Amino acid sequence: MDFISTNVAALSPSLTLAVTNRAKEMKAKGEQVYGLAGGEPDKDTPDNIKQAAIKALENGATKYTPSVGLPQLRQAISEKLKRDNGLDYTPNQICVTSGAKPAVYSALRATISEGDEVIIPSPYWVSYPSMVQLCGGTPVFVETKPENGWKITAEEFADAMTPRTKMIILTTPHNPTGAVYSEEELRAIGEVAVEEDILIMADEIYEHLIYGDEKHVSMASLSKELYNLTITINGFSKGYAMTGWRLGYSAAPVEIANAIKLIQDHTASNATTFCQYGAIEALSGDQSFIDDLREEYDFRRQYVYGRLSQMPKIKVVEPKGAFYFFIDTTELGLGSLDLCEKLLERYKVAAVPGIAFGNDKAIRISYCTSLDVLKEGLDRLEEFCKKA
Repeated sequence: MDFISTNVAALSPSLTLAVTNRAKEMKAKGEQVYGLAGGEPDKDTPDNIKQAAIKALENGATKYTPSVGLPQLRQAISEKLKRDNGLDYTPNQICVTSGAKPAVYSALRATISEGDEVIIPSPYWVSYPSMVQLCGGTPVFVETKPENGWKITAEEFADAMTPRTKMIILTTPHNPTGAVYSEEELRAIGEVAVEEDILIMADEIYEHLIYGDEKHVSMASLSKELYNLTITINGFSKGYAMTGWRLGYSAAPVEIANAIKLIQDHTASNATTFCQYGAIEALSGDQSFIDDLREEYDFRRQYVYGRLSQMPKIKVVEPKGAFYFFIDTTELGLGSLDLCEKLLERYKVAAVPGIAFGNDKAIRISYCTSLDVLKEGLDRLEEFCKKA
């Protein structure tokens, strides 16, 4: 008898975790590995946030909270969304989750039925397709082009739709490409969604990490019609260096928010109680950490872009947000998994194969690591490119 669900059996392992785990194994054996595969800030959580959680723990914040989160945290998120994003969500429309990843999954669970199609621009964050499949939906991939800055156009969106289309997933800033959608681009995509009554999942987890003259725009802020179609996803991992705290949230129209609450009631219950007090401090306390983080990452971004632009046999589009480069490796003549294995085993550089993101002719590297590691890692990548 086959005991495994067909939806689960169809899933593929996370290649990002596979690369990270292999690099950790090598390090554990005493090998020097230059990690350019990571997806988390290399900075520690700000001390004021840690102290708020410690104080809450000492004061007995060890019991259940409402499944959707502490009322005071949902109020703080509501105020943040109004202040930073121009979004009017009441606390009852907000669900706090154990990371942004569960927020994405619960939102899909709440809205996607068997056979529904979800349009996913490719390259994409690795877990979107698997989550859609777990919900019984069908991922529909739209290949984006480097000449368009790795962004889906309204025309491509419209061409990909069928009568079974239920949702499009938009990530801005984007993982793995660092693309940032402009207000004009979002409005054009939004017009198509409104005309066809298509839901939009707006994943904004990297909103604080945008560089140069680019601005973050929330899809739900552009019109009442788009507000009623959009599920906004965000969290604390990237902008506040709180990856291990596992705190995210969704903000959605009331009907969808209520459905997400039901899912949370019957599955995860609440996010860790004392961590939620840290999140309140993150939103209401000193915000200078974000500016400092953005400034430092921008410096690294420019350094890496300058290096990659001069390397042979690769092409790169300058990322405007997040902390990744998505590098076109077509001229190297290797599949991305083979390339990353050779890069790791021979040159001790950890990168993520583009096939994990739906593009086998690219790799992703991250610049959320020290300049010393970046310099040596890029030196080795350049040597690899010259000898390939």
